[in-house]
Amino acid sequence: MHGGPGSPQSWFVNRLRRLRTSSGSPTQAQLLACDESKVLTRSSLSDLLAGKFTKPPPWERVAAYVTACVHAARAGRIDLSVAEELARLRGDHATLTDLFENAVRKARVPAARRAGPPPRPGTWRLPRRNINFTGREATLAELRRRLTAGDDGATQVVHGLGGVGKTQLAVEYAYLHRSDYRFVAFVDAEDPDLVASHFASLARELGIAEVHSEQVVTQVYGALVDRGPWLIIFDNGEKPGTLVAALPSGDLGRNGHVIVTTRSRGWSSRAGVIDLDVFSRREAVELLARRVCGMTTVVADRIAEQLGDLPLALEQAAGYMDFHHTPPEEYLALLTSRLEDMIALGEPTNRPTAVVATLWQLSVRRLETGQPHAMRLLELCALLAPEPIPLDLFGGGTEPLSAAAADPVVWDTTVGALAGLGLATRGASSLVLHRLVQAAIRAAMPEDVRADARGRLCRALLEALPHDIHGDPDARSRWQELLPHVLAVTKDGPPTGCAAETATLLRLASAFLLSIGDHAVALPLCERAVAIDASLERRDAEIGFDLITLAQIHRDRGAPERARPMAERALSLHESCLPAESPAIATDLATLARIRHLLGDHEAAVPLAERALRIDEAAYGPDDPYVSFDLIALASVHLDLDDHATAVPLISRALRIREASYAPDHLYIGYALLLKARAVHASNDPAAAHLARRGALILNARLGSTHPKTEDAFALADSLRTRDSCPGPAEAGARSASGPGKHGDARRPGAE
Repeated sequence: MHGGPGSPQSWFVNRLRRLRTSSGSPTQAQLLACDESKVLTRSSLSDLLAGKFTKPPPWERVAAYVTACVHAARAGRIDLSVAEELARLRGDHATLTDLFENAVRKARVPAARRAGPPPRPGTWRLPRRNINFTGREATLAELRRRLTAGDDGATQVVHGLGGVGKTQLAVEYAYLHRSDYRFVAFVDAEDPDLVASHFASLARELGIAEVHSEQVVTQVYGALVDRGPWLIIFDNGEKPGTLVAALPSGDLGRNGHVIVTTRSRGWSSRAGVIDLDVFSRREAVELLARRVCGMTTVVADRIAEQLGDLPLALEQAAGYMDFHHTPPEEYLALLTSRLEDMIALGEPTNRPTAVVATLWQLSVRRLETGQPHAMRLLELCALLAPEPIPLDLFGGGTEPLSAAAADPVVWDTTVGALAGLGLATRGASSLVLHRLVQAAIRAAMPEDVRADARGRLCRALLEALPHDIHGDPDARSRWQELLPHVLAVTKDGPPTGCAAETATLLRLASAFLLSIGDHAVALPLCERAVAIDASLERRDAEIGFDLITLAQIHRDRGAPERARPMAERALSLHESCLPAESPAIATDLATLARIRHLLGDHEAAVPLAERALRIDEAAYGPDDPYVSFDLIALASVHLDLDDHATAVPLISRALRIREASYAPDHLYIGYALLLKARAVHASNDPAAAHLARRGALILNARLGSTHPKTEDAFALADSLRTRDSCPGPAEAGARSASGPGKHGDARRPGAE
């Protein structure tokens, strides 16, 4: 029976699988052919690699398996890195070490070889070629061009995120151009302290009789002088300083090429750097479609999106589906709902010990021990969206980072640590984390740490976002920047002690989405805000803000009958807990006026809109943007009463206020232009078509050509141009209540 991760079975399974990989991953047939003792069978091979044995393991079969792997490696002229394998084994299991040494002695190649074709170029520890290697044609060509351009290009660094395929690119380059080199070596550079020992092994491979530790690098490059041109790949190197002693200098590097793969920055002063990005979507879809039976282009595209086009993750996904025979549609569903679990499952065929969940563990450990502020920043960023994260988000009350953010040097090194270790991409004022880096960090976060971080982010976002969505000229751009992060932080239930802040964020987000016409997304957010506030004590005013926003959403979705009781309850709540002349009450009145108007009760709508206008004029003055919404609401009612003489001056005044308050292409100006076009057309004013055209162009620029309101606006403009009487869209003229606004009145204008 197969044991757990720490069991003897698990240890042997991992060791035997590693041996098989390092010997070139021979097939079952090849292993059976190389088993001179004829102990192995197909079932026994399967049992060995599944750990189906009890302790002690079946030594006869283990010995036959080890010997077959060594024979297969020799037959394929693959170096097994014998010294390294023995060094790893010796401290773990003496019996297996003896078996390995015995197998190596039996399989040694005789000094005198039979005549035959000229030997292939010599290699040292070059991994097996990835038969599923996909794309990268342009990058491979650029790497070749740089390496062969002259002495200055003899060393090239391939830099990129963990799992992006840097090693696979370097290995594929080696195989593509193997005939151009007489010797190719592959050095594992992840642990700088072991590079010298790797060079000692390489020196012995090159026939250097006496290896001197302090001169081993020079000895190796000296021996390669007569074997040029040569290629050495340093895989997964760190900062340049840790590898500088192993890189060739002066004449020692004149007849060879060096490729360094790294996640770390800082190489540009020492070598040419090629930044390797994730797959293009075409490459990602191509890999999945080729690897997985029954994979459609549509499903492959959605899986690639969930995995952020990361090559290792795509290989891991393909390995999971292949092993479990999971239909692609079912895998997509698992990925969508359980991303943090799925990144730990499945094995890439070319790297069976690597999975996305553990890919960045070493970098994270370095942060934990050496950069605690950077670790806290990483945890916070992991809970946000895989979009640019503004760094000024962490400059407020997100203790303990606020102290670090207050010191420019400390903050720069904190942010730089994430970028330097390849965990994030740094922009001028932002960070971007790959979605799978985020998922891996989230999966490792204890629940209490995660809850605390979500609470900090809720408060930081609430502090950073403009609450006056329509009165603040910078509100729209700031909301567009931070909305993805608000949605990410609030997608689950509110963290402990942060329910009120979560409800406010949800309401603000729904108000912003309402302002840009995205009612479908705004609706569930606002409904959640209502539910959270209703579960808390002493939140009558906030529930009123939630309800009036919800009423506006239903109104704009064409359901005024559903909106009316919500608006009436909001007004009742606010009249019971706010002063009679509060601008928040004006918001409720204007919204209810518009709803009654849409329901055909025009006579009842007029006094509601007039009272809202009086409250706002007294609170803000006659030329405030909030007043323009009351004017539009009142004008809309008069238009439907065919009282154009009253409506046109109200709309003209609202338009003047908006043109003085907003950018020329603001949606609110577009809506006012369209409403004025309707109004003046009724009196046969030829300016109507021009006004409608201007309004339609603004909606097209802001909402897009396929938005229903844009289509209606162009239809109105076309009908007016041809003097047709086709009715156009009327501006709703309502407002939304979303939280503390201008002068603390806790409200917002609506989408129009």
